[in-house]
Amino acid sequence: MSQPVRIKRIYKAVAVKPKGAGYCVTLDGREARTLTRAVLAAPSENLAAAVAAEWAAQGELIERQTMPLTALLSAAIDAGETGAAEWRTETLTYLGSDLVCYRAETPAALTARQSQVWDPYIDWLDKEFGVRLAVTQGVIAIAQPGEAITEVARALEAPAAFTLFGITTVTKISGSAVLALALWKDAWPADDIFAASRLDEHFQEQRWGADAEAKAREQQLQKDFVAVAEFMRLMKDA
Repeated sequence: MSQPVRIKRIYKAVAVKPKGAGYCVTLDGREARTLTRAVLAAPSENLAAAVAAEWAAQGELIERQTMPLTALLSAAIDAGETGAAEWRTETLTYLGSDLVCYRAETPAALTARQSQVWDPYIDWLDKEFGVRLAVTQGVIAIAQPGEAITEVARALEAPAAFTLFGITTVTKISGSAVLALALWKDAWPADDIFAASRLDEHFQEQRWGADAEAKAREQQLQKDFVAVAEFMRLMKDA
């Protein structure tokens, strides 16, 4: 596997300055840029400061893998004006086949565990948005009520574009729009939400033992999840 390209650090001072309706990161007084040459700016001062801290923490070489907030902000910026509509559509697509709505038929212990962990999220969604999702056992697809999709679509009009980007990214990592919405609303701690998304895998691990490759994949997913959760938290002052 090829190693990530590392670029030599050629800047000394990192700062944040106001830029339009937001805040941009500067390197030796020059505005930092994304891969598409857009200005690296955030609507939240806290997010811009956290991104700047990632740049300031670099040594002689820039280690991109140590800059998750920079990567997330850059991706959100480079998505352009059509990004928000695409993110809403992606999230709603996941809602139609949401992880927490599909339960195992057997074994009974797994079915019980899924109900114990996932039912509170289903109940919360109902209380928060007036949306009651259908739940099934097995892999046969079920259609969610049209009014449920409509209500969640309406709710997704509220968050700022970059927060919506975070919601969609969490949806993809977890396989669940419900869990992503719960993270957005701070309904549960981020660690609990990530654990809920890995319930099936953890059950199998407890039953059959850990697989090294699977654990490595989960560790990377968790790192990605934690980064997006922090990204969304920092967006709250926007």
